[in-house]
Amino acid sequence: MDDLFYFIIAKYNYWAAIVLLFIGLFGMIVRNNLMKKIIGMVIFQTAILLFIVSIGVKRGATVPILKFSTDKQPLLDATAYANPLPHVLILTAIVVGVAILGVALALLQKIQRVHGTIEEDEILEDMGK
Repeated sequence: MDDLFYFIIAKYNYWAAIVLLFIGLFGMIVRNNLMKKIIGMVIFQTAILLFIVSIGVKRGATVPILKFSTDKQPLLDATAYANPLPHVLILTAIVVGVAILGVALALLQKIQRVHGTIEEDEILEDMGK
């Protein structure tokens, strides 16, 4: 039983990603307020980014800068280096996420001006008239 407890505690970042994922999914699906849906989308995206960063972590790894000895042999084995690709992809995803958030907020502002509300039910009712 203790082994299971320590296994769960050791993977706290994955559990945090799962909890955030479900909170964001809940916010996007259940809420009728469009602002709450956008907030849920941002939380969902944050959970995915946390999960990808967690996968890319390699304990005891060093930066991927090759160092050579005097006889042109690498000082470290290739397995000792961390892969920078997941972290680079996350930086790109953060920039794209901020752009999507900006566009979503601009659209929300336009929807509020046209319909006078950001409640999904009221907007659908207004569009049906």
